[in-house]
Amino acid sequence: MREEEIEKIRGVVRDCVSKHLYSSAIFFADKVAALTNDPADIYMQAQALFLGRHYRRAFHLLNASKIVLRDLRFVYLAAKCLEELKEWDQCLLMLGDAKVDEDGIVYDAKDGNVIDFDKHAEDREINISSAICFLRGKAYGALQNRSQARQWYKAAIKADPLCYEALECLIESHMLTSEEESSLLSSLQSSPEDGWLSSFYSCLIKKYDKQSTIDAKFKKLENESGSVSGSSMITLANNTDLLACKAEYYHQCCEYQKCFELTSALLEKDPFHLKCTLVHLAAAMELGNSNELYLMACNLVKDYPLKALSLFAVGCYYYCIKKYAEARRYFSKATSIDGSFSPAWIGYGNSFAAQEEADQAMSAYRTAARLLPGCHLPTLYIGMEYMRTHSYKLADQFFMQAKAICPSDPLVYNELGVVAYHMKEYGEAVRWFELTLSHIPSALTETWEPTVVNLAHAYRKQRKDLEAISYYEKALTLSTKSLSTYSGLAYTYHLQGKFSAAISYYHKALWLKPDDQFCTEMLNVALMDECHTGVDAKVELC
Repeated sequence: MREEEIEKIRGVVRDCVSKHLYSSAIFFADKVAALTNDPADIYMQAQALFLGRHYRRAFHLLNASKIVLRDLRFVYLAAKCLEELKEWDQCLLMLGDAKVDEDGIVYDAKDGNVIDFDKHAEDREINISSAICFLRGKAYGALQNRSQARQWYKAAIKADPLCYEALECLIESHMLTSEEESSLLSSLQSSPEDGWLSSFYSCLIKKYDKQSTIDAKFKKLENESGSVSGSSMITLANNTDLLACKAEYYHQCCEYQKCFELTSALLEKDPFHLKCTLVHLAAAMELGNSNELYLMACNLVKDYPLKALSLFAVGCYYYCIKKYAEARRYFSKATSIDGSFSPAWIGYGNSFAAQEEADQAMSAYRTAARLLPGCHLPTLYIGMEYMRTHSYKLADQFFMQAKAICPSDPLVYNELGVVAYHMKEYGEAVRWFELTLSHIPSALTETWEPTVVNLAHAYRKQRKDLEAISYYEKALTLSTKSLSTYSGLAYTYHLQGKFSAAISYYHKALWLKPDDQFCTEMLNVALMDECHTGVDAKVELC
């Protein structure tokens, strides 16, 4: 057969693959490979077999070819076949011996020399060595060797910053702390035209910087533009991935209503954007929107019956309506499908904590902490459970561990302040509460009103009455429905001997909760003190 005719058949194979006619592609690729015995045609046949899900046959064809020993394309495709067959040890064996350190630098297993991953491929192609590193990471992850998986994912993204999947695995499985994520991104060697990609990656990682810094990142990306021939400039401002990142940031800042509105608009545009769906579920949970959770859970179970996210959504609905046993069952199912799905682990532990089952809750949180070393939330929740059971020293240890993993989360500092307050270390409590307020990335909202009140309590305990009153009044600007704020303010005025002001605030507190014992008793004391003195004077109260 003439070369032109063979080339025509090759074109048919490529066309069949593009039209997803894989059986046809296999048929014609087999004939071309038989006629030429050319390595490129054997590779094309193996690809057609792989796409047609004939993994065992594709592996046999590649393995029978001696080229598999020296051509990385053959090695990678053979390993991909073993990945689909779930033969992970054989997959690693096929990929060959190599070592990687904690920084993602790869060494030759025989001589210990650093392997150089210079990009020899054509422009806009992902380095084959990067893909091999990523596949090694997946294999180690499947074998539960998370340390090696993390190192190979880092090697993959360092070998080629275009290998987005490696970064996605590192982020979604919480394999790195927030500082490690930032350090990894700063070490990537992107080409100048890929500046937008570095900016986008910086929006994907944990976002605990100040609001102005994060806003600048989003603004920079939104201003990235490109042009299509014959049309005006197009920007990334309405890109769904970017808007999902922004919604995630709103949730992190506790702006749940704002987050919910953005995710609702995004899901109307792209109903199957799963990252946005997860943030939408989290916002609906915080807002107590059980109807939305029910609808989302029904749709997800219908469209993705085997995904952890679907079962997690069902668990969220039951948790929202306070059916914790049912919620726990679905959170557990979600973790069995995807062991690295952190929201399900946190939900599983919270469903125990909601019923004050501390041992089971901490067991779930410990499992989550082991599986998700870069996520500080399991450690934080363990500390909260210890604090709830009055084990303040242990609680403090776990909060400090959470702070080491994520030193920028204001919630960690708040919990450290609460522990110090319970241990009667009021000076330390003031320091931690002030650090909490300084780490809040956006303007103060009602969510942080308890922190402001706690700071006022700590000042009052130190008999710094003016500072205490200042923060109580600041808390009232955030929320006027807090019994603790009114009673604390009343008691502080009472301590100063300003009985009229104290009586006024005791009344306001009792308007919120008429049967509050402390306010009722102290109101009687304040009335008697005012009667006895007739003028404002300082008194010493126990």
